[in-house]
Amino acid sequence: MARIDTEGMDDLISEMTRMGELSGEVAKVMAAAAGAEIRGAWRESAEAHRLRKTGAMIESIGFPGPVQKIGDTVYQDVTAMGKDSKGTRNAEKAFVLNYGTSRIRPTHWVDEAEAAAGPRVQEKLEKIWGDFLETGKVPAVIDPGSTESGITKTIK
Repeated sequence: MARIDTEGMDDLISEMTRMGELSGEVAKVMAAAAGAEIRGAWRESAEAHRLRKTGAMIESIGFPGPVQKIGDTVYQDVTAMGKDSKGTRNAEKAFVLNYGTSRIRPTHWVDEAEAAAGPRVQEKLEKIWGDFLETGKVPAVIDPGSTESGITKTIK
């Protein structure tokens, strides 16, 4: 029977194991980066659709909390948070402006924002993963989020 002798396999296996253990942390950084791109796209789309009356809704677009993990799924929520000066929830305004009502035409500004952000998110995630594979180090955490809540878009 043939026999193969190798040198350095133990080091390679231990390095691969270490990188596998760190990949969960990289996934959190990637979810945060995706959330930041989506947040930017939401703000750009709202401005492009001229949805700025007071600016409260656009300025409130952000993260209701830090990156979360449920089972194997790592995610970052993006939403319009808080209330305006009249007490109207910004998430409610965002929803109505996106989908419309019987009196308000839908703009689909969130749908357009997410479609536009897709290639940017993919590029950013590929860069983060590529850097991790090259260096073996977890990149710095991006944008930890805030504590308010509202209607959310989950980034997985």
